[in-house]
Amino acid sequence: MAIATTVLGRLIKAAITLLAIVVLNFLLIHAAPGDPAAVMAGEAGAADEIFIAQLRERFGLDQPLYVQLWNYVGNIIQFDLGYSYRQGAPVFDLIMERLPATLLLTLTAFGISLLFGVAMGVAASARVGRAGDSIITGIALLFYATPLYWAALMAVLVFSVWLGWLPGFGYETVGGGFTGLSRALDILKHLILPATTLGLFFMAVYTRMTRASMLEVVQMDFVKTARAKGLPDRVIRRRHILRNALLPVVTLAGLQAGQLVGGAVLTETVFAWPGIGRLMFESLQARDYNTLLGVFLISAAMVILFNIVTDLVYRLIDPRIGATR
Repeated sequence: MAIATTVLGRLIKAAITLLAIVVLNFLLIHAAPGDPAAVMAGEAGAADEIFIAQLRERFGLDQPLYVQLWNYVGNIIQFDLGYSYRQGAPVFDLIMERLPATLLLTLTAFGISLLFGVAMGVAASARVGRAGDSIITGIALLFYATPLYWAALMAVLVFSVWLGWLPGFGYETVGGGFTGLSRALDILKHLILPATTLGLFFMAVYTRMTRASMLEVVQMDFVKTARAKGLPDRVIRRRHILRNALLPVVTLAGLQAGQLVGGAVLTETVFAWPGIGRLMFESLQARDYNTLLGVFLISAAMVILFNIVTDLVYRLIDPRIGATR
C-alpha cells in the first residue's frame, strides 16, 4: 500500500512537471530563429511571400503564439503530438517507429555502464593503493575525459574499417533478409559499437563513484562490528559494504539515465542508428517544430520515469528509506 501511494504521488508530480516542460519547450522552440514555412517553401522551390503565407495558414503558424500554445497543450492532453509538416506523418507515429531502436540502444548502454562500472569500482576498492587500483582508475579517467563523438568515430575506424570485426553503421544489414534468431544476432552485431561507445563515459563515472563509496563505507562502525564477529570478508563486502555503497551509485544512475537519451543524439548520428536522437537532429535541421517538441516530450517522460524507478530501487536496496518517508 505504501509503495502504491508513493507511485501515485510520483505520477501526479510527473504530470505537473511534464506540463511545465511542454509549455517551456514550446516557448523556447518558437523563440529560436528560423521560419519553418520559409524552409518548406525553399525546399519546394517556391519561396515567394504568397506561398509562404499559405503554408503558415495551413499549419497554423499565422496564429498568435498564445493560441498556438493553447491548441498544442490541448492536443497533448488528448495524446495528440501533432503532425509533422516536414515528413508528412503524425509525430506520434514517427516517434513510435524509432523509439524501440533508441530504447534498445540506451538500455543496453545503461546496463553495460552500470554493470562494468560497479564491477570495476569494487575491484579497484579491493586493491586500493596497489597497481590494480591505479590501472582501473586510470582507465576510468581516460574514458571520462574522452569526448563521446571522438570515441564513436575512433570505434568505427578501428573495429569496423581497420579490423572489420563489427559493422559500423545502421540498425541491421540492409537487404540481408534475416528473420528470427539470425535477425536478432545481426541487430546485436550492429548494437555493440554504439552501445559500448555511449556507455563508456557513464561506466567511468560509476567506477569512480563505486570505488569512493566502498572506501567510505568500509570505515564505518557496522563493518568493524561485522569483522569483529568473525564474518568472512566476502560476506562482509557483499552484504554490508556493497549494499550500502550502492545507494549513491543508484542515485547517480537514476539522474544520468535520462542523459543517455541526450548522448544518443551524437551516437545515433555517427552510427546512423535510426532512433529518436537522430530524428531530433533531423527535425532541428528542418525546423520541424512539432516533431522536435514531440521528441523533447518523450525524452522528458523517460527521464521522469527513470527517476520514479530509481525511488523504487532505493526501497529494494534499503527498506529503511521507505520507512522514513
